[in-house]
Amino acid sequence: MDYKVEEKSAPGRNKVEVLGATFEAGKPEIGGEDGRWRQKLDTREEKLKYLQTGERYWYSKEWFGSEKRKNPA
Repeated sequence: MDYKVEEKSAPGRNKVEVLGATFEAGKPEIGGEDGRWRQKLDTREEKLKYLQTGERYWYSKEWFGSEKRKNPA
């Protein structure tokens, strides 16, 4: 991959080389299996379990590590 290097002026110096954009241009592909969790899960109980485990950080009373909320949600 070829990186674009730009020359810019910096305070206290003359010119500095700055790395430009490092991503590949394009758009995400719509379709496939990404983001279709509702279609993957069959029953209502499976969907609720998926949402509860995904949002346990905000709504759980059990805490792991140092990230605790001062006020429960």
